[in-house]
Order: sequence, then C-alpha cells, then structure tokens
Amino acid sequence: MDRNPSPPSSEAEEEEEGDAVGNTVYSKHWLFSILTRLIEVISPEKTEPAVSPEGIHTELDEEMENDICKVWDMSMDEDVALFLQEFNAPDIFMGVFAKSKCPRLTEICVGILGNMACFQDICMSISKDENLGQVLLQRLCDSDSPTLLETSRLLLTCLSQPEVANVWVERIRENPSVYDCVCFIMSSSTNVELLVKVGEVVDKLFDLDEELMLNWIKNGTCRSVGPSVDDSPEELPDFKIVPCILEAAKQVRSDNPEGLDVYMHILQLLTTVDEGIQAIVQAPDGGKETWSLLYDLVCHELCQPDDPPIIVQEQKTVLASILSVLSAMFASQTEQEYTKMRKNMPLIGSLIRILEYMEGCGKRSIDNSKESEQQETGRADLNEEDFHLKILKDICCELLSNMLQELTKENTLEGLHQGHLNEQTCSCAFQNLLPLYFASVESFLEVLREADQTLAENLEKRFPSLKVPA
Repeated sequence: MDRNPSPPSSEAEEEEEGDAVGNTVYSKHWLFSILTRLIEVISPEKTEPAVSPEGIHTELDEEMENDICKVWDMSMDEDVALFLQEFNAPDIFMGVFAKSKCPRLTEICVGILGNMACFQDICMSISKDENLGQVLLQRLCDSDSPTLLETSRLLLTCLSQPEVANVWVERIRENPSVYDCVCFIMSSSTNVELLVKVGEVVDKLFDLDEELMLNWIKNGTCRSVGPSVDDSPEELPDFKIVPCILEAAKQVRSDNPEGLDVYMHILQLLTTVDEGIQAIVQAPDGGKETWSLLYDLVCHELCQPDDPPIIVQEQKTVLASILSVLSAMFASQTEQEYTKMRKNMPLIGSLIRILEYMEGCGKRSIDNSKESEQQETGRADLNEEDFHLKILKDICCELLSNMLQELTKENTLEGLHQGHLNEQTCSCAFQNLLPLYFASVESFLEVLREADQTLAENLEKRFPSLKVPA
C-alpha cells in the first residue's frame, strides 16, 4: 500500500553480523526496538501531550506510525512472522487491544496478526490462544471501519485453515455478540470493501457449520443475549439475518460483482435447510423484497440481450445462486402475489436466454477442447467450466419447468405479445427440458395450442415425441 514505506534492511554497513531475520535482509535489532517502543506506547510512565487524561495514547506520532507500518509490510515474510511470534508479538498486540484508544494502532496490529496467520504453525498458535481469540472477536464490535476490515480478513484467513477452522466456528457459536455485530455491519455499513469481506466470513461460516447457520437463522425470533462489549454499537436492534444480507447485497451490487456473488451464495446456503427457506418467505413482507431483488438482477442486470453469450461463463456462479433461491421460493410460495405468472413472464424470457447463451458456450467449449486435445491443463480447465455450467443449467431447467407448468392461456398470450415466447425461445426451452421434464413441456404445449395453434404445431414437428396421437 502507498501509505506504508519500504521496510528497513540490514544491508547497511553499521548493522552487526548475524542481525538479519532468517534469510531476509531485515534487521532483528530494528524489529525488536519497534516492539519495545510499542510496549512503551501502551504503558506510558508519565502523561504527555499526545496522551489522553487516562494516560493512553489516542493518536500515533508520524514516526511511530511509519515504523509500525513497515513491520506490517514485513510481516508478510514467513521469517519475519516467525520472529514476531518468537518475541511474543501477539501478547504485545493483546495489550494494544486492551489499552489503546488509537484506532489506527489497533488496525495495524490486527493487520500484522492477519499477515502472520497466513502461515500454518503461527495460525494454529494464534487460534488456540483463547484470550486472544476472544479479544479478536470483540474487534468485530469496533466502530472503526479499517479495524473491522482487518479483523474480518484475519478471521477469514483462520477459517480457511482446516486445522483451526473448527476452533473459530465453536468460538463464534459461543459468542452471541458476533451475530449482532456482523448483522449491524451488513445492515448499516456503506463501505463496500468491508461488506465484501464480512460477507466472505459469513459465507465461510455457513459453509463450514450448518448448526451455526441454523442458530443465526433463529436468532431473529429467539434471542440469546451475550456479554456486552464496551465499544459495541449501542442499543442494537433485533436483527434478522435475511434483511441484513439483502441490505448488504444492495450496497455491493453495482460496485463489486464478486461481493454480489458472495451474498447470493449466502442466500443459497440458507435455502439448503427448511428453516432458511422459511426465514426468507415468512419475513414480514412474505419474501417480496428478496424476490424483487433477485428478479431485478436476473431480468435487468445479468446475462442481458446486448451481452455476448460468453458472459454466462463469467456470471455462472452468481446466476446459479440466484436461480437456486428463486426456485426454492417459487416451490414454497406459489400463493404469494409476487410469484404469479402474469408478473413473471420476463423471468421466463431471461431463463431461456441463459439456456441459449449456455448453448453458445457449449459450442465454444467443444472447439477449444479440440484445439487443446494434447494439453492436460487445458482439458482440466474446460472440465471445470463445464461442471459449473452444468450446475447452472440444471438449476435453470428446474425453475423453468416449474414456471411453465403454471402458465395459463392468458399468461402465454402475454408472453407471446411481449416477445418472451416465440418459436426460437420455445425450441430452446424444449431442447433443454426434454426428456427429463417431459410432463412440464407437455403441459405447457397443451396451453400453447389454445394460445397459438400454428406455433404449437411447428414445435410438435420439431419435437416428434410431443406430437398428439391421431
């Protein structure tokens, strides 16, 4: 980062022999002096101008900030991280978290710990320190966005290490305040970078532990009050997980496609359990806000008519998550006004367009496969692409088949009039739905005969298995 000056080196002539940290050019003596100064910062012997009445620094002087930022940069090196671990830097940082009222200092110390946690042995040591673990979770209740961002990065790093992930899951499960603080961030922050990182933490937690996800789903209706944290947001409202996820998704949708992908996947994970589906569709608005957001994304933002077909390759994961949630909602809430087919003909058009674009990607994939026939890596990448596209196709076909079964003659006429249904789109739908969804296609064709006999007959000629026996 531009704000962090280049780290000092031990190449200078005045450095003593053997002063280098591991195989680096960084100086042990210099690092140790910074750790010593850090201890002095949080343990002043006398009141100074930059010190608050309680005797604690509220701001860093420029020289100290520059030096501690150098350590932050250096801590990305494993030898430096091990040196910091050896000289009990995590314990020193604990003192910072407990005593410092300087947000910038807290942010930097959490950031250094985050870099150190990238190395497995150090991550295990940090994670197994119960006191440090509890203090770090309390940082999620901080009011300083940069500190929240670094804390989230640190948690995500630890949750991504299989050896210690369960330690953090259990610790978070036992700290109800984490739920409140995470929901507060998702529902109120406008910092897109922070929202994305917090979303990644929630996504990872739900993916790792269904019990924790169930607890968070139920928290909105059955509260368990945890210990209060001094710097946590005051008078937190009674958060429910789904509205908080939706609010965060709205904030990130236009600025960060990866962030939108994360929040859509969180919603998809909720639908893997009955309680999650009910949390969505039994919200005060009956799930209307969720449906409206997802409908708008599919019909007006993703995979649009003026996009090249290859766009579906780029958007396949977020589309799969969105369509999975819509499918779960449609199956469970067919009586809701927002699922009525007269309101959703554009959605049918969008589903068919996604299938059309996937056919284009499929042809491209076959061509690429021929070109890279002798390249193992190329084939592996193509197989990975094909796997994700197949997931998207399966979800898309399931939702489309369920929607086609609900169409009336009036809906079909409207769809024909709006251009969502025609011979080309119907052929694409039939091509993808048959033979698995034969009953659904047959049901739709019967309605289509009433709406447009000629179109129905043309489709029967193209798909002989659907032809009515004479």
